[in-house]
Amino acid sequence: MSARTKARKRALDILFSSDVRGDEIAVTLAAEAKRAASEPAREASWLYAREIVDGIIDHRGDIDESIVTHSRDWKLERMPAVDRALLRIGVWEILYNDEVPTAVAIDEAVELAKELSTEDSGAFVHGVLARVARSS
Repeated sequence: MSARTKARKRALDILFSSDVRGDEIAVTLAAEAKRAASEPAREASWLYAREIVDGIIDHRGDIDESIVTHSRDWKLERMPAVDRALLRIGVWEILYNDEVPTAVAIDEAVELAKELSTEDSGAFVHGVLARVARSS
């Protein structure tokens, strides 16, 4: 598993945990930063995970608006928390990170959705992110 794949999973853990607990993302990120400081072997994945989460914090309004616009009648709060977090990561990578090819951002999000969410989540995440990519 590549460092970026691990980083996406760490970012997903932070976003999911924040969502489920009802905490601000920045609070959960700070707690994870403390833990990461004691794990120097995982630094490569931590740096990109932090970049993802910081980017989502900085652009959350636009990211969420893009998700709602392209999710075809799905309200953000109705989506499974894992899907919501994966869509935020995918939209951030598509719209705000030129280093990640769009196809990679979509594929990574879809694979995590298939692994960690509902039976229909992979197709749902793919559809939303593909529409976001076409409109960007």
